[in-house]
Amino acid sequence: MALDQSFAGRSYPPTEPYEVGREKIREFAEAIGDANPAYTDPAAARRLGHPDVIAPPTFVFAITYRAAEQVIRDPGLGLDYSRVVHGDQRFAYTRPVHAGDRLAVTSTIESVRSMAGNEIVDVRGDVHDEKGEHVVTAFTKLVARKQEPATGSEGDAR
Repeated sequence: MALDQSFAGRSYPPTEPYEVGREKIREFAEAIGDANPAYTDPAAARRLGHPDVIAPPTFVFAITYRAAEQVIRDPGLGLDYSRVVHGDQRFAYTRPVHAGDRLAVTSTIESVRSMAGNEIVDVRGDVHDEKGEHVVTAFTKLVARKQEPATGSEGDAR
């Protein structure tokens, strides 16, 4: 079933704030194998002009992808998540994410289109801190692979 292309431009309510913790940043930095001291050492981060440790650039994916669930689960859109693959991801930062930030995400469907039988949804996640200031925008491309037609089993006598 084709996705409802009239959903392009639709925004969803902001998420509840997510509080960024030092330990979450450290765990994420270790998981991706990045030993940058600004991710784990508050003094090193302050020497670089930050108020606390900063998060690696891809850290916000977990927050913005969770927010995109509003899009994914919207029954009116008609997205079959069992066929979805992650097509692309990019970030546009205003400033780094710091430990102690309380971040909320507003998801907006940028576009909905069909290409070669696949359904493609581009979602923008605008991340703001508790003062309402922009921190980063995440752009996520979701591709729902086309459904292959059912085939009869081999040896069918017809």
